[in-house]
Amino acid sequence: MIVIGYSADEFGDAALEHGIAEAKVRGANVLVINSTKGDALADPAFAPTGQVRDLEELLASSGVRYELTQLVGVDVVDSLLDAMEKPEAELLVIGIRHRTPVGKLLLGSHSQQLILRCPKPVLAVKP
Repeated sequence: MIVIGYSADEFGDAALEHGIAEAKVRGANVLVINSTKGDALADPAFAPTGQVRDLEELLASSGVRYELTQLVGVDVVDSLLDAMEKPEAELLVIGIRHRTPVGKLLLGSHSQQLILRCPKPVLAVKP
């Protein structure tokens, strides 16, 4: 299973594209996770209903078996790490931003935590 950390932006789209491609190569299914802590009035990374329908159409047309999950009230990093603890999870795919030399050292807080804490391979892609 390929686990994709999806955010409702170009970084999430890049992760989705590469995650689907990896699933096709490996003959694996896909678990797309879009989560929010829910501690803000609005989270721009959380996909609205219309975008979820578009995602489902894209996933269905890709030919890979998939599950799309939206989680509210959970930590983004923890939700992805929990999914990667499943025995069938083989790869985590996340989108990352282009960084300056200093920024590369720090990465984003979510990206850095996932790369350091994930027990299995992480594919970090840029749009």
